[in-house]
Amino acid sequence: MSAIDAVYIYDEHNNLLLSHTYTNRPPPPSTLLPLYLQHAAPRPSVLYVPSLHPPTVVYNITQDNLLFLSPSSSDIEPLLVLEFLHRVADALEEFLGSPLLANKISANYNIVAQVLAEIADGGVICQGEANALRDVVETGPGVLNHLLGKVGLPGNAAVPGMQSGSGSGVGSGTLQRFQPTGSQTAVSSQGSAIPWRRSNVRHTSNELYVDIVETLSVTLAPSGRPLAAFAYGSIAFTCKVSGVPDLLLTLSTGGKGGGMGNRGDQLRGVMERVVFHPCVRLNKWKSEGVMSFVPPDGKFVLCGYEVDLLGTDAPIMATGKNAYASMNLPATVEVTTGLGSSNNEFEVRIAQPASSSLSSARSAAAASLQSNLSSSGRAGTFKAGSAGDSRGPSIENLLVSVPLPSEVRNVTELRPSKGEANWNPVEGVVEWRVPAKDFGPLGAVLRCAIQGPTSDGAEDAGAVLDGMTATTYDYTDDDPTGAYQSETGSTNGAATTTQAKRQANTNRNRDLMPTSARLSFGVKGWLASGLKVESLLLDTNKSRGLGAEVKPYKGVKYLTVSRQGVEVRC
Repeated sequence: MSAIDAVYIYDEHNNLLLSHTYTNRPPPPSTLLPLYLQHAAPRPSVLYVPSLHPPTVVYNITQDNLLFLSPSSSDIEPLLVLEFLHRVADALEEFLGSPLLANKISANYNIVAQVLAEIADGGVICQGEANALRDVVETGPGVLNHLLGKVGLPGNAAVPGMQSGSGSGVGSGTLQRFQPTGSQTAVSSQGSAIPWRRSNVRHTSNELYVDIVETLSVTLAPSGRPLAAFAYGSIAFTCKVSGVPDLLLTLSTGGKGGGMGNRGDQLRGVMERVVFHPCVRLNKWKSEGVMSFVPPDGKFVLCGYEVDLLGTDAPIMATGKNAYASMNLPATVEVTTGLGSSNNEFEVRIAQPASSSLSSARSAAAASLQSNLSSSGRAGTFKAGSAGDSRGPSIENLLVSVPLPSEVRNVTELRPSKGEANWNPVEGVVEWRVPAKDFGPLGAVLRCAIQGPTSDGAEDAGAVLDGMTATTYDYTDDDPTGAYQSETGSTNGAATTTQAKRQANTNRNRDLMPTSARLSFGVKGWLASGLKVESLLLDTNKSRGLGAEVKPYKGVKYLTVSRQGVEVRC
């Protein structure tokens, strides 16, 4: 059976934080790290290092600026190792808090060692759910006293090499978790009946929250025709309910996929490449199009999906405003280049489409979620500075990024009608931030002038001074007429040369114009895919450990973000 050899964790400065060896004799961290850093960034998640003996494959992920490495010299499934590293990072966040910091790992090695030992036994992955690890990992203040007592040492004795942050002796894998006595022993040895949920969950306030987040990736041609438009979504769930609740989540498509049959067919037509948490019952999803599950305790990702915003019935020749209307984007971007007398200026215009509607229709099961789950109201545009719900979506963090060619020396005369614009010479990008309160149907305009590299004929620039030609006259008494003709020819030649230089400068400026603009924003209370939560029900017949009076509070939030995801080419 394939097994994990080792796990190495480094901080943001590539200093070793932890080394945990499971099996075999993997290369030491001091040898592996330089070989990993030899590859130019961005480095792939799987690197082959043939210089080691035996040849080794290095699997790596980065989380919160911490580097996780796992070497393997045997034949093993790559996705298994990468998923293992992600599970390790998630489990450490569960116990140490997010974000993961180097000092947290150094100061809590007793917990980190238990987590690594419980996730894999001798390199064989046996427990990957961070929530279920709560039952088997001891996190109390006396955990070291119990560990020291197991080896026959007094509880207050210090053990060499066990101080936090020492780095030596870390990751030997010899520490064993403390086994409680009595009834706790049976729970720890058997574990929870549900692998992803810890046992004996108790909460004083019973709450259920659903957050649907979608990230946009849209590319528009210079004519305005959409080339590609996708929304990558995830359903984040927070469950703080005592006992073992059994939930039923129902989604609606917001009118999309109307001719695809029943609800399940419509949802599967909109939500493509769906990935579920292991708690979801797939048969229920395939037959009825609803998500039935027993959730883990706390926060987790219930589902991930992809939506094609263009769809199969999208108009192929849609351009300009029609393209934005077909995708229902909250903002439009237009770039005009080659302006000014020397073609050295460009203009960026951002506006709100007149047909943009960011409100949801009335939900069929809104009553089951009270007023906290889904809201009903008339369609309307988003509002700046509002709370940001489905009745009044709000847009925020408007940012337009205009990348320029590397030959651009400087950008001058940045003239935004609204907001603030600046030139970032390091990254070669003009960044324009527009406050949400100033954004509306009338939009805003930014105009910039660029400066290209100095021309090769800069040393001859003295021939033209303030628009006048400097000419040297050579008169001879023998042939005054010839001297006069020579003077005229010199003047005409200088004028021709000046005109040619100006034309060459104009052509060069045309090549320095931007070729695209990228839009970033966030919209609260609106989803690009049109998905809505129709109901979230608690099945009291299947649930266990719930009192008859328990009525969990339910809440839903929608968020659409574009991290430079809307790109307009020009």
